[in-house]
Amino acid sequence: MAAIRDVYDVLDAFAPFSTQMDFDNAGFLVGRGEREVAKILLSLDITLPVVEEAKRLGAGLVVSHHPVLFHPAKTVCSGDPTGEILLALIENGIGAICAHTNLDVAVGGVNDALAQALGLQNIQILLPDGTDAQGRPYGLGRVGELQHPVSLPAFAEQVKAALNAGGVRCVDGGRPVSKVAVGGGACGGCLQDAWRQGCDVLVTSDVKYDVFLEAKARGISLIDAGHYPTENVVLPKLKEVLEAAFPELEILTSAVHKEVFFTL
Repeated sequence: MAAIRDVYDVLDAFAPFSTQMDFDNAGFLVGRGEREVAKILLSLDITLPVVEEAKRLGAGLVVSHHPVLFHPAKTVCSGDPTGEILLALIENGIGAICAHTNLDVAVGGVNDALAQALGLQNIQILLPDGTDAQGRPYGLGRVGELQHPVSLPAFAEQVKAALNAGGVRCVDGGRPVSKVAVGGGACGGCLQDAWRQGCDVLVTSDVKYDVFLEAKARGISLIDAGHYPTENVVLPKLKEVLEAAFPELEILTSAVHKEVFFTL
Protein backbone atom coordinates (compact mmCIF):
# COMPACT_ATOMS: atom_id res chain seq x y z
CA MET A 1 0.00 0.00 0.00
CA ALA A 2 1.04 3.62 -0.55
CA ALA A 3 -0.56 6.93 0.33
CA ILE A 4 -1.81 9.03 -2.57
CA ARG A 5 0.41 11.92 -1.42
CA ASP A 6 3.43 9.62 -1.85
CA VAL A 7 2.40 8.86 -5.43
CA TYR A 8 2.04 12.58 -6.05
CA ASP A 9 5.55 13.18 -4.70
CA VAL A 10 7.04 10.60 -7.08
CA LEU A 11 5.25 12.14 -10.06
CA ASP A 12 6.31 15.60 -8.92
CA ALA A 13 9.94 14.48 -8.83
CA PHE A 14 9.67 13.00 -12.34
CA ALA A 15 7.67 15.82 -13.96
CA PRO A 16 7.54 18.77 -11.53
CA PHE A 17 4.08 20.29 -11.32
CA SER A 18 5.75 23.70 -10.90
CA THR A 19 6.72 23.57 -14.59
CA GLN A 20 3.12 23.39 -15.83
CA MET A 21 1.97 26.22 -18.09
CA ASP A 22 0.02 29.14 -16.67
CA PHE A 23 -3.31 28.08 -18.20
CA ASP A 24 -3.06 24.53 -16.86
CA ASN A 25 -4.63 22.77 -13.88
CA ALA A 26 -2.31 19.81 -13.32
CA GLY A 27 -1.82 18.26 -9.90
CA PHE A 28 -3.65 16.30 -7.19
CA LEU A 29 -7.23 17.21 -8.12
CA VAL A 30 -9.54 14.76 -6.32
CA GLY A 31 -9.27 12.74 -3.13
CA ARG A 32 -7.57 12.51 0.26
CA GLY A 33 -3.79 12.56 0.28
CA GLU A 34 -3.54 10.24 3.28
CA ARG A 35 -5.69 7.52 1.70
CA GLU A 36 -3.68 4.39 0.90
CA VAL A 37 -4.06 2.51 -2.35
CA ALA A 38 -2.94 -0.89 -3.57
CA LYS A 39 -3.71 -0.36 -7.27
CA ILE A 40 -3.30 2.61 -9.61
CA LEU A 41 -5.01 2.95 -12.97
CA LEU A 42 -3.32 4.96 -15.75
CA SER A 43 -5.32 6.64 -18.50
CA LEU A 44 -4.85 9.53 -20.91
CA ASP A 45 -8.22 10.91 -19.75
CA ILE A 46 -10.54 10.35 -16.81
CA THR A 47 -13.93 9.52 -18.28
CA LEU A 48 -16.90 7.91 -16.59
CA PRO A 49 -16.04 4.48 -18.09
CA VAL A 50 -12.48 4.89 -16.74
CA VAL A 51 -13.83 5.59 -13.24
CA GLU A 52 -16.09 2.55 -13.51
CA GLU A 53 -13.07 0.52 -14.64
CA ALA A 54 -11.06 1.74 -11.63
CA LYS A 55 -13.91 0.75 -9.32
CA ARG A 56 -14.19 -2.69 -10.92
CA LEU A 57 -10.43 -3.28 -10.64
CA GLY A 58 -10.18 -1.96 -7.10
CA ALA A 59 -7.88 0.92 -8.05
CA GLY A 60 -8.01 3.70 -5.47
CA LEU A 61 -6.24 6.22 -7.69
CA VAL A 62 -6.38 7.22 -11.34
CA VAL A 63 -3.35 8.98 -12.82
CA SER A 64 -4.14 10.72 -16.08
CA HIS A 65 -2.53 13.15 -18.50
CA HIS A 66 -5.50 15.43 -19.16
CA PRO A 67 -6.93 17.18 -16.07
CA VAL A 68 -10.31 15.93 -14.94
CA LEU A 69 -10.93 19.52 -13.79
CA PHE A 70 -9.62 22.02 -16.34
CA HIS A 71 -12.05 24.94 -16.17
CA PRO A 72 -13.37 26.21 -12.81
CA ALA A 73 -16.41 24.19 -11.75
CA LYS A 74 -19.35 26.19 -10.43
CA THR A 75 -21.35 23.07 -9.63
CA VAL A 76 -20.67 19.36 -9.17
CA CYS A 77 -24.01 17.82 -10.04
CA SER A 78 -25.50 14.82 -11.79
CA GLY A 79 -26.57 15.43 -15.36
CA ASP A 80 -23.39 17.34 -16.19
CA PRO A 81 -20.60 15.29 -17.84
CA THR A 82 -17.82 16.63 -15.61
CA GLY A 83 -20.06 16.55 -12.56
CA GLU A 84 -20.89 12.89 -13.18
CA ILE A 85 -17.17 12.01 -13.33
CA LEU A 86 -16.31 13.95 -10.19
CA LEU A 87 -19.24 12.47 -8.28
CA ALA A 88 -18.25 8.96 -9.34
CA LEU A 89 -14.67 9.54 -8.17
CA ILE A 90 -15.71 11.03 -4.83
CA GLU A 91 -18.54 8.59 -4.08
CA ASN A 92 -16.26 5.62 -4.77
CA GLY A 93 -13.29 7.05 -2.86
CA ILE A 94 -11.08 7.16 -5.95
CA GLY A 95 -8.39 9.84 -6.14
CA ALA A 96 -7.20 11.64 -9.26
CA ILE A 97 -3.75 13.00 -10.07
CA CYS A 98 -3.35 14.67 -13.46
CA ALA A 99 0.06 15.41 -15.00
CA HIS A 100 -0.56 17.59 -18.04
CA THR A 101 1.76 20.26 -19.45
CA ASN A 102 4.36 19.44 -16.80
CA LEU A 103 4.49 15.96 -18.34
CA ASP A 104 4.66 17.45 -21.84
CA VAL A 105 7.82 19.43 -21.08
CA ALA A 106 9.59 16.98 -18.73
CA VAL A 107 12.61 14.97 -19.78
CA GLY A 108 11.23 11.46 -20.33
CA GLY A 109 7.70 12.81 -20.67
CA VAL A 110 5.20 12.99 -23.53
CA ASN A 111 7.48 14.47 -26.16
CA ASP A 112 10.45 12.24 -25.43
CA ALA A 113 8.13 9.23 -25.53
CA LEU A 114 6.76 10.40 -28.89
CA ALA A 115 10.22 11.00 -30.35
CA GLN A 116 11.38 7.57 -29.19
CA ALA A 117 8.26 5.87 -30.57
CA LEU A 118 9.12 7.32 -33.98
CA GLY A 119 12.70 6.05 -33.80
CA LEU A 120 14.41 9.44 -33.58
CA GLN A 121 18.04 9.77 -32.56
CA ASN A 122 20.05 12.67 -31.05
CA ILE A 123 16.90 14.01 -29.41
CA GLN A 124 16.94 17.65 -28.23
CA ILE A 125 14.31 20.03 -26.81
CA LEU A 126 12.62 22.07 -29.53
CA LEU A 127 11.70 25.01 -27.27
CA PRO A 128 13.86 25.05 -24.11
CA ASP A 129 12.09 26.85 -21.25
CA GLY A 130 14.53 26.59 -18.36
CA THR A 131 15.69 24.15 -15.71
CA ASP A 132 13.69 22.64 -12.87
CA ALA A 133 14.64 22.57 -9.18
CA GLN A 134 16.85 19.55 -9.84
CA GLY A 135 18.73 21.36 -12.61
CA ARG A 136 17.16 19.36 -15.43
CA PRO A 137 16.29 21.22 -18.65
CA TYR A 138 12.67 21.23 -19.70
CA GLY A 139 10.68 22.58 -22.61
CA LEU A 140 8.07 21.89 -25.24
CA GLY A 141 8.58 19.65 -28.28
CA ARG A 142 11.55 17.61 -29.40
CA VAL A 143 13.85 17.51 -32.42
CA GLY A 144 15.65 14.40 -33.60
CA GLU A 145 17.00 12.61 -36.63
CA LEU A 146 16.05 9.50 -38.53
CA GLN A 147 18.77 6.92 -39.12
CA HIS A 148 18.15 7.18 -42.87
CA PRO A 149 16.24 9.80 -44.90
CA VAL A 150 12.87 8.65 -46.24
CA SER A 151 10.12 10.15 -48.34
CA LEU A 152 7.25 11.94 -46.62
CA PRO A 153 4.69 9.26 -47.63
CA ALA A 154 6.97 6.52 -46.26
CA PHE A 155 7.53 8.42 -43.01
CA ALA A 156 3.81 9.13 -42.65
CA GLU A 157 3.14 5.39 -42.88
CA GLN A 158 5.78 4.79 -40.20
CA VAL A 159 4.13 7.39 -37.94
CA LYS A 160 0.68 5.86 -38.43
CA ALA A 161 1.96 2.37 -37.59
CA ALA A 162 4.16 3.41 -34.66
CA LEU A 163 1.36 5.35 -32.98
CA ASN A 164 -1.45 2.98 -33.97
CA ALA A 165 -3.26 5.99 -35.41
CA GLY A 166 -6.48 5.55 -37.34
CA GLY A 167 -5.13 7.90 -40.00
CA VAL A 168 -2.83 10.87 -40.52
CA ARG A 169 -3.26 14.18 -42.35
CA CYS A 170 -0.21 15.37 -44.24
CA VAL A 171 1.31 18.25 -46.18
CA ASP A 172 4.37 17.33 -48.24
CA GLY A 173 7.09 19.96 -48.03
CA GLY A 174 8.78 18.54 -51.08
CA ARG A 175 11.98 17.13 -49.61
CA PRO A 176 13.10 13.88 -47.98
CA VAL A 177 12.53 13.53 -44.24
CA SER A 178 15.62 13.35 -42.07
CA LYS A 179 15.35 15.97 -39.30
CA VAL A 180 12.06 15.62 -37.42
CA ALA A 181 10.27 17.85 -34.89
CA VAL A 182 7.53 16.42 -32.70
CA GLY A 183 4.94 17.99 -30.42
CA GLY A 184 2.51 15.68 -28.66
CA GLY A 185 -1.01 17.05 -28.62
CA ALA A 186 -1.91 20.40 -30.15
CA CYS A 187 1.47 21.88 -31.09
CA GLY A 188 0.72 23.34 -34.51
CA GLY A 189 1.96 26.65 -33.11
CA CYS A 190 5.48 25.18 -33.11
CA LEU A 191 5.61 25.02 -36.92
CA GLN A 192 7.74 28.15 -37.37
CA ASP A 193 10.14 27.00 -34.65
CA ALA A 194 10.56 23.64 -36.39
CA TRP A 195 11.08 25.42 -39.72
CA ARG A 196 13.67 27.82 -38.25
CA GLN A 197 15.63 24.87 -36.88
CA GLY A 198 15.77 23.29 -40.33
CA CYS A 199 13.40 20.42 -39.63
CA ASP A 200 11.98 18.57 -42.61
CA VAL A 201 8.71 17.71 -40.87
CA LEU A 202 6.67 18.45 -37.76
CA VAL A 203 4.58 15.65 -36.26
CA THR A 204 1.78 16.90 -34.01
CA SER A 205 -2.03 16.99 -33.85
CA ASP A 206 -5.15 19.17 -33.95
CA VAL A 207 -3.70 21.20 -36.83
CA LYS A 208 -5.85 24.03 -38.21
CA TYR A 209 -6.26 24.60 -41.95
CA ASP A 210 -4.18 27.78 -42.01
CA VAL A 211 -1.23 25.96 -40.44
CA PHE A 212 -1.31 23.37 -43.24
CA LEU A 213 -1.26 26.24 -45.74
CA GLU A 214 1.69 27.84 -43.95
CA ALA A 215 3.62 24.56 -43.93
CA LYS A 216 3.12 24.18 -47.68
CA ALA A 217 4.29 27.75 -48.29
CA ARG A 218 7.39 27.33 -46.12
CA GLY A 219 8.32 23.99 -47.66
CA ILE A 220 8.19 22.00 -44.42
CA SER A 221 6.19 18.78 -44.21
CA LEU A 222 3.48 18.50 -41.58
CA ILE A 223 1.81 15.40 -40.17
CA ASP A 224 -1.27 15.52 -37.94
CA ALA A 225 -1.37 12.09 -36.28
CA GLY A 226 -4.14 12.82 -33.78
CA HIS A 227 -4.20 14.01 -30.18
CA TYR A 228 -4.72 10.63 -28.52
CA PRO A 229 -2.04 8.74 -30.53
CA THR A 230 0.64 11.41 -30.05
CA GLU A 231 0.15 11.52 -26.26
CA ASN A 232 -0.95 8.05 -25.21
CA VAL A 233 2.64 6.88 -25.84
CA VAL A 234 3.61 8.34 -22.44
CA LEU A 235 1.58 5.83 -20.39
CA PRO A 236 4.22 3.07 -20.53
CA LYS A 237 6.78 5.57 -19.17
CA LEU A 238 4.46 6.53 -16.32
CA LYS A 239 3.97 2.84 -15.58
CA GLU A 240 7.73 2.34 -15.50
CA VAL A 241 8.27 5.28 -13.12
CA LEU A 242 5.54 4.19 -10.70
CA GLU A 243 6.53 0.51 -10.73
CA ALA A 244 10.11 1.46 -9.89
CA ALA A 245 8.97 3.64 -6.98
CA PHE A 246 6.23 1.31 -5.70
CA PRO A 247 7.07 -2.32 -6.50
CA GLU A 248 4.40 -3.43 -4.03
CA LEU A 249 1.61 -1.72 -5.99
CA GLU A 250 -0.23 -2.97 -9.05
CA ILE A 251 0.04 -0.37 -11.81
CA LEU A 252 -2.61 -0.92 -14.48
CA THR A 253 -3.29 0.78 -17.80
CA SER A 254 -6.87 1.45 -18.84
CA ALA A 255 -8.26 -1.09 -21.28
CA VAL A 256 -11.51 0.80 -21.87
CA HIS A 257 -10.18 4.21 -22.85
CA LYS A 258 -9.52 4.44 -26.58
CA GLU A 259 -9.47 7.04 -29.33
CA VAL A 260 -12.82 8.83 -29.04
CA PHE A 261 -13.56 8.98 -32.78
CA PHE A 262 -12.98 6.79 -35.81
CA THR A 263 -11.86 7.69 -39.34
CA LEU A 264 -13.54 6.29 -42.45
